[in-house]
Amino acid sequence: MFKDITLGQYYQTDSILHRLDPRVKLVATFAYIISLFIVNTYIGYSFAGLILAVAILLSSVPVGYIFRGLKPIFFLLIITVLCNLFLTGGDVILQFYALKITREGVDLSVKMAVRLIFLITGSTIMTLTTTPNQLTDALEDLLRPLRKLHVPVHEIAMMMSIALRFIPILMEETDKIRTAQMARGADFESGNLIQKIKALVPLLVPLFVSAFRRANDLAMAMEARCYHGGDGRTKMKPLIYEKKDYMAYATIAVYFAAAIVIRVIV
Repeated sequence: MFKDITLGQYYQTDSILHRLDPRVKLVATFAYIISLFIVNTYIGYSFAGLILAVAILLSSVPVGYIFRGLKPIFFLLIITVLCNLFLTGGDVILQFYALKITREGVDLSVKMAVRLIFLITGSTIMTLTTTPNQLTDALEDLLRPLRKLHVPVHEIAMMMSIALRFIPILMEETDKIRTAQMARGADFESGNLIQKIKALVPLLVPLFVSAFRRANDLAMAMEARCYHGGDGRTKMKPLIYEKKDYMAYATIAVYFAAAIVIRVIV
């Protein structure tokens, strides 16, 4: 299960998306996420799905590897669908005692499921095609105007980069602890929901201890290297826009405008 989490991981390959400036990919991801909340029709979601399919094709990342990241959110997806299916009022099309399925509920649950799948997949493509260091540099550069308001932009970008970098590390650590506990007789599969939650305690305690130990080691390493924030720091690979990046920005603008037009017209 934990090996299926692809968000925060980087997939090395030489594709068009990998060669784009990380600022472009970050802006594109935010624009795509916002567009998913702008469109509210099946035509709009079909258009967003088409753009997502093109992005997957351009990333040269295996489709199975990308959608493998949806497995960990399957439980959340089911809860979202069921809540919208049974708790939305409207024209009743099916009823089980007190539970009612309405036409509006079916429509809303399908749209919410599609929106959640597209949101996770779009974010996963960004992290699969961009290294954590590139994301840090991109985020710091895009938030640079906030420095005039005394916002610690570099520190915020650094924290997000460390968080993304530690996602696969902690998942690997969790899998090791889980395997070790199962070898000692721990059972994480059988029993009801309450029993399964209680069975996670032997897993969570050593995981938190390991996470705090890693955080302390990282802090000591940064301090030993005289890290004092972003003041006066230079970059080995400064971000420079190229022609393809401006073309990508234009494509993003056209897509976002099309999403707004679809919302207004359809």
